[in-house]
Amino acid sequence: MRANRGTDSRRYFDWLFHANQDFLAAKLLSDDERLYSAAAFHCQQCIEKALKCYLLFKRGRLFDGHNLTWLCKQAVQCDDEFRARLPQTALLSRYYIETRYPADIPLDITVDDIIQILSYTEDILEFISGQLHDELTGRE
Repeated sequence: MRANRGTDSRRYFDWLFHANQDFLAAKLLSDDERLYSAAAFHCQQCIEKALKCYLLFKRGRLFDGHNLTWLCKQAVQCDDEFRARLPQTALLSRYYIETRYPADIPLDITVDDIIQILSYTEDILEFISGQLHDELTGRE
């Protein structure tokens, strides 16, 4: 955990912009099977930033942490529709640590895995973007 959070943007759209950059990076990295772990990490980062964006928009404050399921549970308190994304966040959350550090038993991500990881990421990112759009335009 960082000691000084004062440099993190308090503008929700900055978080969404960076979430989209992570998703683009993940899609590009997923073209090379040697980079599936890096792609999975960027998917985790994408959803972490997207959830933090949503929570900043709805609650007006930054949330700390990397556990996507915990962040999603915070979003459920604002909108129960997030509950359906809890299983997806549980799967994606594991790619924060397991893809960043060497392990005795390496994480084996198959082509089917990366397709699922990208699909879950896209679904959650589009859902959050849609929720923000609807709120900003007054749609329900």
